[in-house]
Parts: sequence; C-alpha cells; structure tokens
Amino acid sequence: MIVIIDYRMGNVGSILNMFKKIGCEAELSEDIETIKKASKLILPGVGSFDTGMQNINESGLFSVINDKVLQEKTPILGICLGMQLLAQQSEEGKEKGFGWIDGEVVKFKFQETDLKIPHMGWNTIDIKKADPIFNEMPKETRFYFVHSYHFVCDEKKNVLANTNYGYDFESVIRKDNIWGVQFHPEKSHKFGMQLLKNFTYSC
Repeated sequence: MIVIIDYRMGNVGSILNMFKKIGCEAELSEDIETIKKASKLILPGVGSFDTGMQNINESGLFSVINDKVLQEKTPILGICLGMQLLAQQSEEGKEKGFGWIDGEVVKFKFQETDLKIPHMGWNTIDIKKADPIFNEMPKETRFYFVHSYHFVCDEKKNVLANTNYGYDFESVIRKDNIWGVQFHPEKSHKFGMQLLKNFTYSC
C-alpha cells in the first residue's frame, strides 16, 4: 500500500483523491507503524523547508522514513517541498534535510527580468533521461508549479528533467529508489494522474 506521509504541511487530501481516481489504494498517515508497512511512500508538502523538517523531527518520523528509504529501499516520491527536503540543506533556513540526494535548495535569482516569484502556473518539462516515471507521457508534458525555491543537484546524473523559468532548473530528479518532482501532480490533471500511475505501477 502507498502511504502519503502526513507531517502537517499542505493540503494532502488532493493527492489522496488523485490516487482514488487511478484506482490505487493509498492512505494518508502520520502513524509510524503504518509507515513501516508501506510498499511505497509519498512525501508531499507546501511551505517552508525548516518548518517541514521540524515537523518531521518532532513527530519522530525522521528515523522511520530514513530506514524505509535507505535500508529497505522503499520507493519514495517527494512532491514540491517534499522534493526539496531530499536535499542536504536550503537557503530558506538552517535545518538539515534528509540529504539522500546531494545538493541544496536555492531561491530563484533573476537579473534583468520581470518574472515574478513564486513561479506559479503551468509549465513544461524537458525530459533528459528515460525513466519509468515518464511512461506513456507525450513529449510536451505540462505540470502545475507553485514555488520560490528550487533544487540544485551536485551530480547531474540525478536529473531526469528540467524546466525553464528565467533559466533551467531541476524539476524531476532521481537517485536509486528516490524520486522528486518540483511540481504538483495532484493539480496537473491528466499529466499528473499519469505520473502518479507510473510511480505506483512502474517504479
């Protein structure tokens, strides 16, 4: 069963509803024993990096999630803030992330442009590497973004797709059993539905 980790960051109900639409059994939970039994994990999130990590640490979830991912090799998908928490650190605060994928989270920095922060709305992804998470997706695949910070990978081999907003940034990353997407698949209609279906059945 897929468990959507509830650490009190954002509206996770929409992710649960999307899984219902694709006919997949998923449960929203902050219960440690439930998370231990998961076959796959979703780490969602909207909000600040520090608050997210503080909630995870204070609820006692850090070690169980860490063990599931690193020891048991349970597949995990980080969404938006959840992707950023895969990093070692963020310019947004002082807390340490999970550090599973080498890199840091930085704020958009533009020169001579009128682009607004946050990056909000629909945008395409430029797929750099074939991966099961992209199965049956058209070349022009669009997703819904809302974020002011983005992940910068130390090793570009972990980058599956980029998106351009002023400049190219990493929008889909992967290392072994760990995936991260900067956009919101639960708000991305048929494209998001296909991505979650791929994670459920192909990854």
